[in-house]
Amino acid sequence: MALNSRQRVLAALRREAVDRAPAINPTSVATLELMDRAGAAFPEAHRDPAAMARLAAAGHTELGFDSVMPVFSIVQESAVLGCRVEWGARNGWPAVKMREPIWRDPDEIRIPANLLTAPETACVLEAIRILKRQFGDEVAVLGKTMGPWTLAYHCFGLEPFLLMTVDDPGKVHQCLDRLKEVTVAFGRAQIDAGADALTLPDHATGDLVSGAYYTRFLRDLHREMAGRLPAPLILHICGRTLDRIEAIAQTGVAAFHFDSKNPPREAMRLAGGRMALAGSVNNPVTLLTKGPEEVRREALENLTAGVGLLAPECAVPLETRLENLRQIPLAARQKA
Repeated sequence: MALNSRQRVLAALRREAVDRAPAINPTSVATLELMDRAGAAFPEAHRDPAAMARLAAAGHTELGFDSVMPVFSIVQESAVLGCRVEWGARNGWPAVKMREPIWRDPDEIRIPANLLTAPETACVLEAIRILKRQFGDEVAVLGKTMGPWTLAYHCFGLEPFLLMTVDDPGKVHQCLDRLKEVTVAFGRAQIDAGADALTLPDHATGDLVSGAYYTRFLRDLHREMAGRLPAPLILHICGRTLDRIEAIAQTGVAAFHFDSKNPPREAMRLAGGRMALAGSVNNPVTLLTKGPEEVRREALENLTAGVGLLAPECAVPLETRLENLRQIPLAARQKA
């Protein structure tokens, strides 16, 4: 059974038989070296669709991943909502100025009429169209739409929003219920543009909130999104998340993109075959500071544990060497 890259990714997301596990990039594999190879660099690649598409395409053409993913930041929607964004430089990531919140109360939330036509979001949609024309049905095109928890951090400020979860949980539910419409609208637009699946980052990370908080505030919202977005969803949450995998498995998302802080065998046990797992080669140590052999060894450990879609655990450090990143697709082929 020989599958092409797109077929392999979509089959793995459906937990169907595959010829080998796909190697995917649900977040970002952009590096300084890859920018040189692609002729497209930050910060231009965050706001110019042609540059965005060139850099994304290099994830397949230069590195060998089975997918391409053109959204390298987590700020596109927040910029349109009105957050102050520092777009950074070639060697740095964009960031929202979260100490300058734009809202303090859920009644202040306004979704602008130009959500999908503003430059920051329109460039993503056009980049997806470019990639779909370039790769057709051969390579999986992934989109990315930020979840309401992350958007709330950006728009209300990290500390004020987390304090709200203690002081007024009802307002938190109101915030999330309104912000979810941003997630759904942008996700649907990306699917219409040609995205085969969507990464859904929602940063209820293990370092900030508990598994009980995930169940209380986000499980049902993520279940709703899985029903409203007509493409496979790859939920991404950083940090230690074993305490919420059971709840995540109840949402109907196709896959959970997990962190290397979670032992893959235990993550697989908790998922219980109800969703695929994507991950989880370590970024700050293995990919950034070690060599190709160590990267390949960790990648094979994930595959041996049963992880269905091999990937870095999160957006890779910009200084990561391409020879290290190439080991992830190579390990997937070696394990076939």
